[in-house]
Amino acid sequence: MPVYSMTGYASATAQPANSGETPNPATASAVTVEARSVNGRFLDLSFRMPDELRALEPALRELITSQVKRGKMELRIATHRETDSSWPNPQPEQLNRLARLESTVQSWLPKAQGLSVQEALNWCKSGGTSSTAADETVLDAARVCLKGFLEAREREGGKLVTMLKQRVATLRDLATQAEPLIPAAVQRQRERFLERWQEALSASGATQTISEQTLQERAVNEAAAYALRIDVAEELTRLRAHLDEIERLFKKGGDIGKRLDFLMQELHREANTLGSKAVAIELTNISVEMKVAIEQMKEQVQNIE
Repeated sequence: MPVYSMTGYASATAQPANSGETPNPATASAVTVEARSVNGRFLDLSFRMPDELRALEPALRELITSQVKRGKMELRIATHRETDSSWPNPQPEQLNRLARLESTVQSWLPKAQGLSVQEALNWCKSGGTSSTAADETVLDAARVCLKGFLEAREREGGKLVTMLKQRVATLRDLATQAEPLIPAAVQRQRERFLERWQEALSASGATQTISEQTLQERAVNEAAAYALRIDVAEELTRLRAHLDEIERLFKKGGDIGKRLDFLMQELHREANTLGSKAVAIELTNISVEMKVAIEQMKEQVQNIE
């Protein structure tokens, strides 16, 4: 599956289908659908559309949620008449039907007022095409728009993955640079620890009350425990494991943004530990460079679905 960005934009326009009858140019409307989104923790949908299309919101929501998982998304729908005039040209069949309806209502409600010209024009304006045909026009435009929207998110997602893979390679190189430095740094600190240990014993006079063998054993044990505390080989192993998991997610695709965000936290933790345990300036510099690369990754991961 591809990796999608949460940022995307697309638009589509659909014309009413010609059912074989001559369309009324005053009432035939084109529909334009625009979809745009930015990053978000969850899927947050909002719709902007004419009130007469609000009944389509459940169908549009179902269409979107079946293919989009995360992001703050807005769908805009607008209708455009094919004539320059905003008022329709009433057709005889429309007026005849309206007159019959008015007569029926007044026969049951004698005190009901007659329709004004504006009310009649508004009715003709909205009644030129069947509700079913208008709904299909909107849904067709929404499907085309959503297809282009997903393609745009996929393209940007591919660019994000390319950048993230480069940072993964950088982190692997830094781990490779750090690995040979660890034994020498640990040995150097171990020797320094033993030297200070001997100086402390001499200054305190402990060599006069405790046997030399006992002191030597204690010194070796303390030096070994200290070496374990400053050894960062385990952190580098876990860091490589996290990088392997990140690359596996890239191959898997789909909605991987939350998993990647969690792995960014784990990478940052390992880099922090490496810096806190560093006993050589070279390891400290490597830790800093790792944190920079991880921060760059984290910023881009926020945009992945």
